[in-house]
Amino acid sequence: MVQGWKLPSLSKTDNKTGIPEFRILGFQISYDKRLLLFIIFLIVYIMILTGNLLIIILVSTSHRLQYPMYILLSNLSASEILFTSCIIPNMLYIILADGCTMSYAGCLTQFYVYGSLISTECFLLAVMSYDRYLAICNPLHYNSLMNSNICVQLALWSWLMGFLLSVATMVFVTDITFCGDNVINHFLCDFAPLLKLACSDISRVELQVFILSCSIIICPFVFIVLTYVSILRTIYSIPATTRKKTFSTCSSHLTVVSIYYGTLMFMYSAPSVNVFHDANKILSLLYIIVTPLFNPIIYSLRNYEIQQILKKYLTVIRSMKWPEIFL
Repeated sequence: MVQGWKLPSLSKTDNKTGIPEFRILGFQISYDKRLLLFIIFLIVYIMILTGNLLIIILVSTSHRLQYPMYILLSNLSASEILFTSCIIPNMLYIILADGCTMSYAGCLTQFYVYGSLISTECFLLAVMSYDRYLAICNPLHYNSLMNSNICVQLALWSWLMGFLLSVATMVFVTDITFCGDNVINHFLCDFAPLLKLACSDISRVELQVFILSCSIIICPFVFIVLTYVSILRTIYSIPATTRKKTFSTCSSHLTVVSIYYGTLMFMYSAPSVNVFHDANKILSLLYIIVTPLFNPIIYSLRNYEIQQILKKYLTVIRSMKWPEIFL
């Protein structure tokens, strides 16, 4: 039990926080319920890996999908795989073990990696909206403004900016002094649970992280909104017979943006909601599981090209004589 769990003795060489490790509580429920959660989350994790890996494989192996929109989509799928792999495997262990200990360095590493991947996904979604904006609002110059090389460069910049900007957040967090209680009532090392363990003044850190988070999350969102305002204006200026077909090229991206930012903003706009027990944990599951699970489903169901390539591959697989493959 947590009440009987004691901190190891600290030496003079321990980090300045005075806490060498954290105790992650996870979900404080009965064994039967934890076992059910483990099975559900394991199945969901496998589905997330399978769906996003499938998109990456389809895009990388099919010449028909070697276009900026699909290259960016494969990058989005890669970020989803890394994001969920940063959290879910350890969460599964926490569920089975009914909590775990995590070193100070390990906790901050998890916080940095998943925060960087959230930032990267925000930038990737913004680049994808820019791609749709050029394709619909400026089609004559699309090939010169958004070719494969430019697309790869924008994707690389999204990854680079996501991980570099998150370094500043890490610097702010390392200024926090932790002492005394080291129990995190969560299943991951998130910013809000860490703040609850601080015994130093955190007002400056909260303000710094808030400003940085706004620049990383809100700015791309505003950019996406502005691009879609221009896209909708352009669509409504074309003949009605081609509106639906034109809008369908960006409907998948718009759906993903709505789900991603909807869950993310709902999570961080209501961090202190206590309507039910463990509300913060359940809200966290929204953007950790919902978006990575739905992204490949949405793009598979709404994208004609991906559907056709997938059907082609399935036909080839079905036509194979499996016993002969292993001879």
